Amino acid sequence: MPPPPTLSKDEYKRYGRQMIVPSIGLPGQLQLKDAAVLIVGAGGLGCPAAAYLAGTGVGILGICDGDVVETSNLHRQIAHTTSRVGQSKTQSMTEYLTDINPHITYRSHTYHLTPGTAASTLGHYNLVLDCTDHPAVRYLISDTCVLLGKPLISASALRTEGQLLVLNNPPGKGACYRCIWPKPPPPESVLSCGEGGILGPVVGVMGVLMATEAIKLLTAQAKDNKLSGEVVEEENKRPIRTNMLLYSAYLNPSFRDLKLRGQKKGCIACDLEKREISLDKLSDGRLDYAAFCGTRKEDRVGEDERIEVGRYAEVRNQEHLLIDVRPEVEWGICNLAGAINIPIGQFMQSLPLPTPTEPLIGAVSLPSPPPPSWLPENHKTPIYIVCKRGNDSQVAVRHLKTYLASRQNGDGKVGGGIWDIKGGLVKWAWDVDASFPEY
Repeated sequence: MPPPPTLSKDEYKRYGRQMIVPSIGLPGQLQLKDAAVLIVGAGGLGCPAAAYLAGTGVGILGICDGDVVETSNLHRQIAHTTSRVGQSKTQSMTEYLTDINPHITYRSHTYHLTPGTAASTLGHYNLVLDCTDHPAVRYLISDTCVLLGKPLISASALRTEGQLLVLNNPPGKGACYRCIWPKPPPPESVLSCGEGGILGPVVGVMGVLMATEAIKLLTAQAKDNKLSGEVVEEENKRPIRTNMLLYSAYLNPSFRDLKLRGQKKGCIACDLEKREISLDKLSDGRLDYAAFCGTRKEDRVGEDERIEVGRYAEVRNQEHLLIDVRPEVEWGICNLAGAINIPIGQFMQSLPLPTPTEPLIGAVSLPSPPPPSWLPENHKTPIYIVCKRGNDSQVAVRHLKTYLASRQNGDGKVGGGIWDIKGGLVKWAWDVDASFPEY
């Protein structure tokens, strides 16, 4: 059993102003130092949340994000700077946080969370902050937290409004994301900050509130020395309720607190009698969050970038590269002859966007990593990408074209074309080969 945490002389001085707050004290500070918190998303929400959690002295702080810093991020994502445009967001944020507090252990997870990586990533932490901006990832994070028994703080912001929820608290008793929203919104109604706009301080307010809720949870004085929320309602034999905090910059008052029902009976995630999700289903790809939530407009490709399964059947005997981006376990169930399997997460990581070619004065210029071995040297070779239903394959086509465009300083075109196989292997089984397994 590891020894209990202690504070150095510098830490006493660093955290002194918050330790004299009655709700913190030395016991609360030691609980903070003993905690491991994961922030998923190093953007507008994650930046202020991480900054205040680093300043407050959380022992281990993990950052998970697969994006790079862009100029359009800088008006709201306060951990990133102009000099770090093109750098991975996890690296940029870690540099920023280390300057705030070098006493913390920082862990960088430089990838987008997927069903295959969610459990192994979240399993190392005892509290998770969902700072992402897409319903599919939010359901994934919530489901994983329920299965692993982790409290979850979730927030969102768009334009001039934001909302905040503390979910699965206490673990196994509080409502989860599916309890509040059993069905995802229509994909066409989901706006990103790039589409709907965002006022920087609004997302900052929500990130700061997330950090506040995290500190409250981490310093809660529970008899069993575990994370717990307020248990007054439970002690009074009343159902545990979930509060949703709403913020609007242009309303008066700006804050509203809504009381929601607790766990939803029949919830497929947290109702033990009706549960349909499991860690096995997460890891082997059986839970298709993209199909559940639909595909975002920005991830879709144009019809001129897609090929019908019947047309692809006609060109199969010609020279080409076929990439199957399904999880490895699905590849093992069935696959098209001649295809290579590169799961979508691995596919995205193997095609990093290069850093700027003109580094700032004093910066070290690092060579761009070579293209992956599977990418044809002959750019006249057509590339076809397939998945189960035609969702991830569109994301892969879009990302590959972006990668080639940024690497070649061109438009990312390949002489033979990069094509999404429309409808995926399900459509192939329906329209081309009735003997092909459908699962």
